[in-house]
Amino acid sequence: MIACYKTYSSDAGERTVKWQWSEDELHAQWFLSSDEQALIINKKKPCRLGFITLLKFFQNQTYFPDKRAAIPGVVVDYLARQIGVTPESLDDYDWTGRTGRRDRAEILNFLGIRRAHQQDKDALVAWLRAEVLPAAPLLESLLEQAHDWFARQKIEPPSNAQLQRLLNSTTHVFESELVALISALLTPDTKASIDALLGSQSELGDVCTDQKSTSDVELRGLTWIGHDPGRVSLDTAQQELAKLIRIRQVALPTKEFIALPPLWLQKYYRRASIESIWELHRHPEDIRYALVAAFCWQRQQCITDNLVDLLIQAVHKISNRAEKKVEKQLLDNLRQVRGKPNLLFKLAEAAVDQPDGVIKEVLYPLVGLQTLKDLVKEFKTSGKSYQNVVHTVIRASYSNHYRRMLPPIVDALAFFSNNTVHQPVMKALELLKSYRDSGVRYFAADDNVPIDGVIKPKWRDIVVEQDSDGKERINRINYEISVLQALRDRLRSKEIWVEGSHRYRNPDEDLPKDFEVNRVAYYDALKLPADPMSFINILKQQMVDALSILNQGLPKNPRVFLREQGKKRICLTPLEAQPEPENLKHMKAELFKRWASTSLLDILKETDLRVDFTRIFQSCRQRETLTHDKLQQRLLLCLYALGTNAGIKRVAAGGHHITYQELLYVRHGFLQKNALREAISKIANATFAIRVPEIWGEGTTSCASDAKKFGAWDQNLLTEWHVRYGGRGVTIYWHVENKSVCIYSQLKRCSSSEVSSMIEGVLRHATDADVQKQYTDSHGQSEVGFAFCHLLGFDLLPRLKAIASQKLSLPAEGSFADYPNLQSILSRSIKWELMIQQYDEMVKYTTALRLGTADAEAILRRFTRGNLQHPTYKALAELGKVIKTIFLCRYLHSEALRREIHEGLNVVENWNSANGFIFYGDSGEVATNRLEAQELSVLSLHLLQLCLVYVNTLMIQQILAEPPWKKRMHVVDFRALSPLIYAHVNPYGRFELDMNARLSIEAKAA
Repeated sequence: MIACYKTYSSDAGERTVKWQWSEDELHAQWFLSSDEQALIINKKKPCRLGFITLLKFFQNQTYFPDKRAAIPGVVVDYLARQIGVTPESLDDYDWTGRTGRRDRAEILNFLGIRRAHQQDKDALVAWLRAEVLPAAPLLESLLEQAHDWFARQKIEPPSNAQLQRLLNSTTHVFESELVALISALLTPDTKASIDALLGSQSELGDVCTDQKSTSDVELRGLTWIGHDPGRVSLDTAQQELAKLIRIRQVALPTKEFIALPPLWLQKYYRRASIESIWELHRHPEDIRYALVAAFCWQRQQCITDNLVDLLIQAVHKISNRAEKKVEKQLLDNLRQVRGKPNLLFKLAEAAVDQPDGVIKEVLYPLVGLQTLKDLVKEFKTSGKSYQNVVHTVIRASYSNHYRRMLPPIVDALAFFSNNTVHQPVMKALELLKSYRDSGVRYFAADDNVPIDGVIKPKWRDIVVEQDSDGKERINRINYEISVLQALRDRLRSKEIWVEGSHRYRNPDEDLPKDFEVNRVAYYDALKLPADPMSFINILKQQMVDALSILNQGLPKNPRVFLREQGKKRICLTPLEAQPEPENLKHMKAELFKRWASTSLLDILKETDLRVDFTRIFQSCRQRETLTHDKLQQRLLLCLYALGTNAGIKRVAAGGHHITYQELLYVRHGFLQKNALREAISKIANATFAIRVPEIWGEGTTSCASDAKKFGAWDQNLLTEWHVRYGGRGVTIYWHVENKSVCIYSQLKRCSSSEVSSMIEGVLRHATDADVQKQYTDSHGQSEVGFAFCHLLGFDLLPRLKAIASQKLSLPAEGSFADYPNLQSILSRSIKWELMIQQYDEMVKYTTALRLGTADAEAILRRFTRGNLQHPTYKALAELGKVIKTIFLCRYLHSEALRREIHEGLNVVENWNSANGFIFYGDSGEVATNRLEAQELSVLSLHLLQLCLVYVNTLMIQQILAEPPWKKRMHVVDFRALSPLIYAHVNPYGRFELDMNARLSIEAKAA
């Protein structure tokens, strides 16, 4: 359920309170026990409700409210009914006076809560340093966790001002010690290398010319190391290799840095990346060395990842281009020969009847010469000759160009594998490295050259040749190509991993290391039984029930019909489109009339004035002198510039007396991905909080996800050619709940797995939405996806494009006859024993997904058809077949479910339609090659679109609060109601921002 919350400020700091409570929740958390009711017997009636409210509020929120507005009305009504008073008696309660102070002291005494002593503060500091501060939390999060600690210890927390001073002091000491530790880990030679990096920048500037060779790499500076790579090319590979060599010369202590808090290293990395060389030189030595060392450590991981990406993409590019080139040549000449069986029969008959005849005289009269040529061409394109031609093109491309690029990357990286099955590839890599400086063209067959597990069967005849004496030998260049192709496949599935990489690191690091110790806790967190047989028995029964319901209901279902033959056996009648309700059209017209040509910039400003999301953005620098008012205005302009793609320069020329340099300073110092995600979550939660249930319905548990392709500059490793939609670009994967609030967004490659993006969004959205149903299209589902979604505790409900060719699995051997109406679409039975054997491993990988120790794409890449022999993959595939069968039975049986899925996906498609309206600058193309800048643009678009939904929600509610409009709306109108409308919004014109002007939402409604 999506819970509604409201935020307000009190002595305890800024607090978020749940505003919507069901009857069951009220009874569970706000019910008065007999002991609690006995406390108010001797109190005056006007004070009873205030006392009880303080008591129950403190029990639920761990602090006391200081005003009536902080308490939800439904809670006040529920408490008032229990003690027999009216809710209005709370209006005159003395919250902060003598009565309030006396009641608070009595409540603390009743709950056994004592005042904090110095020993308690010391214990809090020790706990923060050990458990909390290594995660580098913001002050707001620190305050919340500190209050929770005091509640668990049954200690009254100090005042907010005192607690903030204590937390700031503790954080400062922790950071000072961390900086000193990092500096102490560096040897004098490492510090000298860092000084050389900083000193060289003023001589070389920010750009390193192409003419400089890798031998001059020690002259290159810090900014050059921070540059993102370009597209796949020889120059890009040489640049990244030069950067890696330069950072390795710094000689950071690897083991010691691995043990440091990674989030603090990321924080220092960002700070070093935005400061100039002059600013870095101004820091004391310990701070300067710590910042630059953290920067180099993070960049070393990024550059290693980039080199692996270059290797994977280049190997794919060689094969893909060769196939396209050969196919184009062959298709120009190819003509399919019809009636081949009859032609071959005539040829055979003529050859048998006249074995001594001349070909021209016997065969040509029956089958023409051109027809015979066409037969030869067809065989060449479909037989081994085609593969030979493709490999010839691959060999030419590799030997003439890519051989200068790929072997140096392989030599620079350290590859490892935890699986003995892939040791042949590891041995092949060692063999190639040992022969790197040799000029031999062939390897002898008896030189222990790994063949099995390295060379694909279709390439074996090309790689393994015979010399003039009939002895086998291995063509070196062909073998190198095969090894690189095998390496690419293993890297993608992480069966081979790279030392020093982050995304391609040891896959064992993705899994929780304490799984065996905390096994029961991990199973409880996923709400799964620890016994695999209990898990299997539940699934079997659900599968039998679903198949039985479909089997019994199919003869009476007029919209579903099964064919007995053919590939497409399921016939499903499409759903009829529903017209837009008339009253909804009139309501939209009224909204346009009242708030016509509302500035999109004003919508962004109005949302911030109500939600105050700009306070989340904090400077990466050590000190900041900007006042909140100035910072707020500049942040809004920067977010608007990025979210509309208009650009900071255009927005800076809007006549608000803020220069381009001032906006650029805020953009680099304050806007970062994590802060933007937190601001997005805050706006989404604020939208949930202001919703009126009578208009929008109660909280929902459903969400839809889909990808949208955006054009993008292509001098980077992220932009790809989109196979389905054409053109170069990136994709943004959105997660939108059923009333148009987008809870998560991701910037991805066009070839990225939508299944992994779907899972990642459900797990990482960080809003108050509790997603129990996830709608996707065909690309957002797979059998492994079904399995992981079930283990994670939510339903995957896809709209399958290929529904006509789907099959249903059987729950047991010999159960085929139990479902006579489904026999044309039944397949084999489920192999339950695989799931029983791999149950722990499946839960272990699912726990890694839940905890975030590995992202979904890294794990799902291990479980693909290219890794069929992995036992956990086999078990996940079987589990996926079970869950998919259950879903298909429900989908075919229930028209309501089909309509629900279609409606959910229509919401996310409507969200995609608004992207072009808001992200209009540069024709909607992501106009940058920097990955960080691309992510900020996408997240700013997300934030801006959420602000539009937030303000529209307020406007719609103001209209529908009026009795005439409330009476006009019917159930069908409310079902189709969406706050994602923008006919009344103007995103163009001059970018003028007046912080004193407000949108007259309530006034116009009045």
